[in-house]
Amino acid sequence: MPVWQVIYEELQAVNPNFEIISFAQDSGGEADAGPIFDAGNVSYTSVIDVNHHISALYNLVNVPSAVWIDEQGKIVRINEGTYAKNHGAFGTDEYAPIVRDWVANGADSPYVWDREKVSDKIFQRTPEAEKAQPTFRLGTYYFNQGNDEKAEQYWTEAQQLDPTSWNYLRQDLKYEDGGSAGPEWRERRTQIEGAGGSYYAPLDIEPVTDN
Repeated sequence: MPVWQVIYEELQAVNPNFEIISFAQDSGGEADAGPIFDAGNVSYTSVIDVNHHISALYNLVNVPSAVWIDEQGKIVRINEGTYAKNHGAFGTDEYAPIVRDWVANGADSPYVWDREKVSDKIFQRTPEAEKAQPTFRLGTYYFNQGNDEKAEQYWTEAQQLDPTSWNYLRQDLKYEDGGSAGPEWRERRTQIEGAGGSYYAPLDIEPVTDN
């Protein structure tokens, strides 16, 4: 967050219409996510999304993820693993420069995708996975009512309905021994990567050129 804050201030000077809206996918609400925003001292819009509503709307399965939306309200790019810089085990220095290019050049940026490519890149859910979001929200309801047993029941069911969602898994693990990035998460990630998969979908930052 502190790095994105610096970039935000930089790009606001280039284009005052540029805005970052950050949604913390955290069922713990203000108590859990609020201190993170406070520590980051961010001035861009920050929202705590208890029910992971934004993840459901844009078919996001991991954090951080980012959606570029232009002045007409159209999605022009969508990615996972959108760190502002390399943080060692995570992140990349390649994403922030393409954000800068988009802010400077708008629709003429070679990193803007057309509608067909955006549609192709949006993660496609199975019919079972479509049921996962209301199931997850039911678990969050019980979690906030203090009924941990019911919360675990529905959060586990949501993961079974949509096993591709790291967000559901990490939210559940956050309240278990080891935490959201503990041994169970590391084991799952190792299995995926060992089978030739990736924790984050590739950024695909090759410039788009006209044929």
